[in-house]
Amino acid sequence: MTYPGSGDHGTRPLPHQPNAYDSSPGFVPAPADYSDPTRFPSTGPAPVYGNPYVDAGAAALPEPPLVVIGDITCTQHYVITPSGTFPLAGSQWEVTDMSVSSEQMSQTGLVLALVGFFLVCFLSLLFLLMKERRTTGYIQVRVRGAGGVMHVTNIPATSPWAMSDVSGRVYYARQLAAAV
Repeated sequence: MTYPGSGDHGTRPLPHQPNAYDSSPGFVPAPADYSDPTRFPSTGPAPVYGNPYVDAGAAALPEPPLVVIGDITCTQHYVITPSGTFPLAGSQWEVTDMSVSSEQMSQTGLVLALVGFFLVCFLSLLFLLMKERRTTGYIQVRVRGAGGVMHVTNIPATSPWAMSDVSGRVYYARQLAAAV
């Protein structure tokens, strides 16, 4: 079995740059020497029975999250994404509505009209006026940091008002970026 960085091809993975947002329990950066994959530093003392969270290794967030847009979190000074953490100042935000709303006759209204036609005759035909509105698709939010880091997230559009909600969140993030 080969490990990243082993072999004679001279490639090595980029070292992890620890920051305040590393929250994996027992997170320890990998050693610079990958020649012996069984040699990793200790994660600290073992948890004591009755108190399993003695050494979780998780760093507390230095700033509380102010707005969450999909998997993008904004604090007072930072944007936290799965692609990386970068300063909020100078970030650019884009929102694209890729959802479709369609309106069609309700199947429930059709069944009620057919069954009621034999009972109430013409009054049951009013059930055919029942409409059903469906919204499908996604709302795409793109954020670009000052250092060139970019992250795109797709948020499912479950209602016609989802775009309004996401746009409001992005507007708030833009206001935070402008205030910094």
